[in-house]
Amino acid sequence: MKKRALVICPGRGTYNATELGYLKTHHAARQDVIAAVDAVRSAMGQMTVSQLDGADKYTPSVHMTGDNASALIYACAMADFDAIDREKFDIVAVTGNSMGWYLALACAGIVDLAGGARLVNNMGDIMHQHGAGGQIVWSICDDDWNIQQDKLLFINNLMIESSIISEVSLHVSIRLGGMIVFAADEAGLKWLMERLPKDDRFPLRLMHHAAFHSPLLNHVVPIARAGNPLTDFGVGEIPAIDGQGRIWSPRAFNRDAIYRYTLGTQLTDSYDFTRAVQVAAAEFAPDTVIVLGPGTTLGAPVAQALIASGWRGLSGKADFQARQQDEPILISMGMAEQRAWALS
Repeated sequence: MKKRALVICPGRGTYNATELGYLKTHHAARQDVIAAVDAVRSAMGQMTVSQLDGADKYTPSVHMTGDNASALIYACAMADFDAIDREKFDIVAVTGNSMGWYLALACAGIVDLAGGARLVNNMGDIMHQHGAGGQIVWSICDDDWNIQQDKLLFINNLMIESSIISEVSLHVSIRLGGMIVFAADEAGLKWLMERLPKDDRFPLRLMHHAAFHSPLLNHVVPIARAGNPLTDFGVGEIPAIDGQGRIWSPRAFNRDAIYRYTLGTQLTDSYDFTRAVQVAAAEFAPDTVIVLGPGTTLGAPVAQALIASGWRGLSGKADFQARQQDEPILISMGMAEQRAWALS
């Protein structure tokens, strides 16, 4: 009997030095997926994902910039999606983190493989050329991955304080399980770094990231719409859950509405990945959650979101790890020891 699977797509920052060669290592047999992305890149006079993935060494100034990283991540994730064993899993819904929304659209069939490649590539290039501000990540959970209410209160007070300082523009960009991602202008980033309590990892400034999901990207909306036609959007085949927790069911949504969200609200308003995961888990009752590669950083936020909602009675990190021992309830395809569970 097939297992019901929720598929989750990664966002920016997931293709790093350890992922170099991901396509060559895992997807030599999926040249159709890679070729579709390469064709879009070649038409724009850009390095292909095959060239980027096959480089002798990882170069941050090349591999981490939005114009290259976005297409690389798209190719890796879509090849992973194609590799999931459909005899073992019935994919009942898809969602994604931040840029992962574009990938979710392609997995859901709302845009086709080539259309998704164009969308991701165009948006990566637009953000590289026109992005403003930056992002900072801060943890709001304890060691057992439970959300700390005092930290949420601290953030609320911080946002109120920043709102009355005219020189600072600060926003909540992404609610990411046990983390909050802030978007700010340079003055806001400096102000925030001075006020957030520090540990050995956080707060963390994300390199080569603009102030995604905030009003600081209002100017990007008309550019994005000019570069990405409505005709690329279709009716879909699998339900997709967006960054507000809204479900877009196949043949049951307005194409203009999903276009306006994708190239409007999604760029300028906070992205609640936590809510997207929780809604998908509650509404579609998956047996398994599959996080597409590349990278291994999204598994923890997904688990933290599920813990926060008490999915299947999950109570914390220790409980989650215990359940992962025999047959994972969450499969991270970017982890070599887990990806085999998703394959035939």
